Amino acid sequence: MDRERETEEERGEYLCVHEDTVRRVLADMPEEETLSDLAELFKVFGDTTRIRILYALFEAELCVGDIAQLLGMTQTAVSHQLRILRTNKLVKGRKDGKIVFYSLDDDHVRTMIGQGMEHVNE
Repeated sequence: MDRERETEEERGEYLCVHEDTVRRVLADMPEEETLSDLAELFKVFGDTTRIRILYALFEAELCVGDIAQLLGMTQTAVSHQLRILRTNKLVKGRKDGKIVFYSLDDDHVRTMIGQGMEHVNE
């Protein structure tokens, strides 16, 4: 049956097409590059260590040493993960003397973490 469906789709024949809805969705569909960027963002959320760091920063602004102690990791490992999170605009750093304190980049990140927690706890 899958082969039969693929053949129909390859020929451009679909069982159920609502032309108006399809046109509206296509008109609102973001560019492929934007969707690719979104997929990359969600990949960053797909790592438990990075989620643990984001959750810790959801609770408080922390330095690398604080995060390392909280998560039982080396500072080098934490720094590596923070670099990925910064590159993806999920965390930001604030320098105080020689120490950099990290926090969530903005309220969007806080909302994503908060809503994600609500969703998994339902």
